[in-house]
Order: sequence, then C-alpha cells, then structure tokens
Amino acid sequence: MLYGHFDIKIIMKGLTTLEPLLSRRRQIWLTLLLGTVSATGPLAIDLYLPALPQMRTQFMTNASLMQLSITSCLVGLALGQLIAGPFSDQYGRKKPLIIGFLIFGLVSLAIAFIHSIWLLIGLRFIQGIAGATGQVLARAVARDLFSGKKLTRFYAMLNTVNGVFPIIAPIIGGFMIHYVDWEAIFVLLAFIGLAIALAVVWGLHETLPVNQRQAGGYKSAFLAMGGLVVQPAFWPLILATGLVYGALFSYISASTFVFQTGFGMPPQTFSLLYAFNGLGIVVGSNLPGQLAKRFSNRQQLTGLLLAAMAVSAVLLVSLLFPANLWLVIGLVLLLVILIGALLTLTVTVIMDRATTNAGGASAVIGLSQNACGGIASPLAGMSGSSYAAMATMLFACSAGAYGLIRFQGHHLDH
Repeated sequence: MLYGHFDIKIIMKGLTTLEPLLSRRRQIWLTLLLGTVSATGPLAIDLYLPALPQMRTQFMTNASLMQLSITSCLVGLALGQLIAGPFSDQYGRKKPLIIGFLIFGLVSLAIAFIHSIWLLIGLRFIQGIAGATGQVLARAVARDLFSGKKLTRFYAMLNTVNGVFPIIAPIIGGFMIHYVDWEAIFVLLAFIGLAIALAVVWGLHETLPVNQRQAGGYKSAFLAMGGLVVQPAFWPLILATGLVYGALFSYISASTFVFQTGFGMPPQTFSLLYAFNGLGIVVGSNLPGQLAKRFSNRQQLTGLLLAAMAVSAVLLVSLLFPANLWLVIGLVLLLVILIGALLTLTVTVIMDRATTNAGGASAVIGLSQNACGGIASPLAGMSGSSYAAMATMLFACSAGAYGLIRFQGHHLDH
C-alpha cells in the first residue's frame, strides 16, 4: 500500500498534506511513478522521432504526412486533458489513469502492425488522448496529497524526474533504430503503457475521497473546470504558465535550425547540447523547491521572470553584433534553467488554489500550455537559421508572463 498503515479517512477530515505520514521510501516511489506517468508527451513523441525517415519509406508517403502523425498526437494530448481532468474530479484519479494507460498501451501495440499512413495518424490521435491522462492526473494526485511549500517541493521533484525523459527518449529511439525496425519502438511504448497501468493498480491508492468529488455528473465537472478560466484569481496564472511553456517551445522548435544551420554545428554536437540544456531544465525545475524555504511564490515568480526578461533582452541585443556561438549557448542555457523553474512555480500556484477540482485545474493548465506552445513554435522559426525570431519570442513570452503576474498582484500571497 502506498500510504503504509495510515487511514485514508484522514484525508476526508480535511488534512492539507500527507507528507508527514509518507515514509521517505514511499515518497520516492510516488515521485518516480508520477514522474513517469506525466512523461507521456516525450515518450509518445521523442521516442519515435529517429524512426521517422524509416517510417516514411515504409509507408511510401511524404514528410508532411509523417509530420502530421506528430501533430495529431499533440492535438490528442491537448484535447484528452479536457476529458481526463473533469472525469477524474467526478470518478477519482485512479480509474482514469488505469483506463488511459491501458488504451495507450493497446493503441501503441496496434500501431506496430499497421501499413496505412492515415490509420497511423488516426491512432496517434487516440494515443495522444489516452496519454493525456498521465499529464493531467500526475498534477492532480500531487495536489490531493500536498499543499503550500510542500506542494512546491514535490512538483520540483516531479519535474526533475519528468525532465529526464525528453533527454533520454530520442537517445533510446536512435539506438533502437540502428538495430531493429520502427515497429519495435511502438512495442516498447505498448509495454510502457501497460506497465504503468499495472503500477497504478498495485502501487497507487485513490487520492480523491468520494465526498470530495464533483457532484452532478461529467457536465457539471466540465462546467466547473470552465469556471476556473474566467475567475480573476486563476486566468492570469493559467495564461502565464502557457506563455512560459511557449517560451520553452520557442527554444525547442528553433534550436535545431539556429545551431545546426545558422552556426553550422554538427548533428552529434547539437544532440549533446540539446541534452545538456535538458539537464538545465531539470536543474531549474528543482530550484523552487530549494528557494521555497526563504522566498514566497510571488517573490520567486517576479524575480525569475525579471531575470528571464533580462537574459532574453541581452540575447536580442546580441543580434546587433557579430554572432557569437558561445554567448548564445550560455544565454540559452540560462533561459532554459529559468523556464524550468517557472514551469514548476506557475503550476504549483495554480494547483495550490484548486481545492475542489484539481483535475479540472490541471486540464486547463495543459490546454493553455499546449495552445501557447503550438502558437509559439512556428513563430519562433520565422527567421530561419537566425535566432532573431527565437529571441523575440523568448522575450515576448517572458514579458507577457511577468505582466500577468504583476496583474495578479497580492492574490499570489493568499
């Protein structure tokens, strides 16, 4: 049992955190499980990226349609959160997680046996919807168990674990494709999905008591989720976390062209740089947990956003001078560290306020992040191999998020 010998009824009496009742070993297990559960995106997308050329040949199609298989998964990941969040507020966290990862595993296995590009695109959409349960409910489960600074520290640990997957997934996929056909990657995804479902069955107790669930059916839970978006205490924060995510995807989408095409960096060197920046995101994600003992969430948010604005402004100004690879590398590394910290903080603040419908709050976070990330990605690539558009988007997203946090004002401290 995840919680050892304590009575789950304690939650129902309104205890705000269960951290003192969880052994260190159980907290580590919970962090590893939820970190893996929330890594659906990197697992579903980054793992098979090295196989795209081989798949394109076997499916006898063009690059655009192969890219559409990525887009359909991303759309599924976004829409699936709107389903899983309210569903979990009504029926609890455990059941949607089990169902979601069972479907994720079965669909992944089915993809390994298909030969139609359109069927691939359709199944990838379903795979995204199913996998979205992990992204939504990892945040919701954490909110059920923790609050305040303890929630900040737990999200920091969770993002540290989650941040490892975007680094290792392309490496694993690239290694596999040298020795096996692309189908093996989806067999691995099927195994991961089914293994996570079993881990949830045997290693995770339900964290949302029946008397704290949303009454009135799915429609009521969905409307309650929508109500969060229009609340003055929520919508600036929801949009701010989306803009921070947009900054992250501005870097991700443009970095390949900037460093490989613009600076002539070899692919192997870029892969190392990308992995190193991924470690920067992991380091940044862990910062708020360390700073929570000395600074409030508002102090951290305003300070880190000001720092992100300053660094991205320096990156913009550097365009006026001859391009310096090492300067750009250093500034981008600082920015991804700050972005990692800001993602942890913005999500923590929103989820800490969601006392009755954490699933819905987690869903609107995911929707905002995916929407802003999707908009920022093409805009950051408008200048081709130059980093002008990337730098502009990094500054715009940081400044926009800072303005929203300033608008939020004193509410952050309550």
